[in-house]
Parts: sequence; structure tokens; C-alpha cells
Amino acid sequence: MTLPVTGLAAAICALLLIYCAYATVKVRLATQIGFGDGDNPDLLAARRTHANLSEHAPVFLIMLAILELANAHHIGITIIAAVFLIGRVAHIVGMAQHHKGGSPRFRQLGVIATWLTTVALALWILFLFVTMHL
Repeated sequence: MTLPVTGLAAAICALLLIYCAYATVKVRLATQIGFGDGDNPDLLAARRTHANLSEHAPVFLIMLAILELANAHHIGITIIAAVFLIGRVAHIVGMAQHHKGGSPRFRQLGVIATWLTTVALALWILFLFVTMHL
């Protein structure tokens, strides 16, 4: 496989997206809301959980692939990808807990992990660009 880290991360993201989509459809069927969120907080939380992953995963995976194609340090990108994926799972769990009145800690952990790993990849790519092309 040409991009094993990116491939594995993309596969896990795809499964997380399917899980989030399923959770959204489950709420839609229970509430009989076919479009939008109908001002239903359960549906809003499910939709935002799915949308948040959909918003963050693509750019992360693109940058991961760029670094993998540039022969970046394999262990480094693997660790960053693992932290991103753990963060995404934490965010999904945290959204459910926080929405139900629980602690926002997992949600916050997921946000921090997502942002830090995304910034790390962006800075790594900028570093490679500056050191290799300027």
C-alpha cells in the first residue's frame, strides 16, 4: 500500500462517519423529522457530531497524505494520526455525554486533539516547503 497511515486513518474516519450518520438517522426515525433539526436538541447534537467530523477529517487526511507522499517520518505521522483519531472518538463520546447533561471533558479533549494535530500537520508541511523550496 502506497499510503498505509493515510489509508488506515481514512478507513477509521469512514467508519466513524457511518456511525455518526447512523446515530443521526436513528434520532430522525424516532422523532419523525426528515429534514433539518426541527428544534430538537437530540437531533441537533447528532447532526453536529456528524458534521464536525465531516468538517475536520478531510483536510487532516489530505495533509497526512501529503506528508506521507513526501516521505515524512513514519512514526511521527502515525502518532499524530493516532492522536487525531483518538480525539475524534473522544469528541463523539463527549458530544453524547455533554448533550445529556454530563461532563464536557471528552468533547473538549476531542477538540484540543483535533486542533493540535491539524496544526501540527500544517506546520510540518510549511516547514518542508520552506526548507525544500525556498
